[in-house]
Amino acid sequence: MAMGKLLKPKREVGILGYGAYVPMYRIKAEEIGRVWGISSFPIQEKSVPGLDEDAITIGIEAARNALRRAGIDPKLIRAIWLGTESKPYAVKPSGTVVAEAIGATPDLNAADFEFACKAGTEAIQAAIGFVGSGMADYAMAIGADTSQGRPGDHLEFTASAGGAAYILTPKSSETVAYFEASYSYVTDTPDFWRRQHEHYPRHGNRFTGEPAYFHQIISAAKTLMEELDYSPNDFDYAVFHQPNVKFPLTAAKILGIPKEKVLPGLLSGVIGNTYSGATLVGVSAVLDIAKPGDRILWVSFGSGAGSDAFSVVVQDAIEEKRDLAPKTMDYVNRKKYIDYALYAKARRKYIV
Repeated sequence: MAMGKLLKPKREVGILGYGAYVPMYRIKAEEIGRVWGISSFPIQEKSVPGLDEDAITIGIEAARNALRRAGIDPKLIRAIWLGTESKPYAVKPSGTVVAEAIGATPDLNAADFEFACKAGTEAIQAAIGFVGSGMADYAMAIGADTSQGRPGDHLEFTASAGGAAYILTPKSSETVAYFEASYSYVTDTPDFWRRQHEHYPRHGNRFTGEPAYFHQIISAAKTLMEELDYSPNDFDYAVFHQPNVKFPLTAAKILGIPKEKVLPGLLSGVIGNTYSGATLVGVSAVLDIAKPGDRILWVSFGSGAGSDAFSVVVQDAIEEKRDLAPKTMDYVNRKKYIDYALYAKARRKYIV
């Protein structure tokens, strides 16, 4: 087996606990379209953070759920890394707030990761390295966002809120799944950005599809499968970054993966694009229903641009641990609809 391009630690790393969180509020795409005179929508509806919710509070809720499934003292965690592109403070770290809130301080490393929508999987990669090298036995990686979209822009239909957290530790009978290997692929592609002091991101339109999303996703997935000598048939589930419903299904078709294997229910259609938390939330939804022995193809995407690809195998412990915390779909199905006026207030749309 060729291993030259794969990222594989010295000791096998597994997922001891995982947890997700999605805000309760929702706005339908047709309500946004009504305001701006648009009748074609990339999704059905999306999640909206409450006035008292941000990437930190979302990260805390997800982290607490991960701890419930892990069943460990939070003070055993030696690193907490939060991936986000909507952190509340420009300078103050968010990871330290999460660490304090869950009782993990002070003996740990904490940091915020940024790489557009794949900041969460950047944190996962770092945690695999931290645990896999033997520097720590427990590390937490979080992806959480309250993403922004300029009023009237097509991003406004999809930019949503949510996140998930994963506690990594050496593979054992206690881990719910383990990483077989991972691979990262990056290029400098100007598809999406936000300059300092700008409130809303900008996008490069024609760059967002073929040279950005599809090139990174397909390249990362193909390389991972080739290096592992796997085919699409070796995977029971596939979780791709979900900026909308169409893109991940198109990526699956290019790779030869049946749409039935692509993330149960395609969460992007009902909660929108949770950016740094997107694939982390997606994988948590899969772990909620997967059987021991199932293999998951997990491929993120971050504008700018790059993808992280993982092969994850579900273990027996999932059966006893998945019910120890609220499931992802519990949050997805818990919803309260609001109109555009309340949405604009919650997202402070009067700031342009």
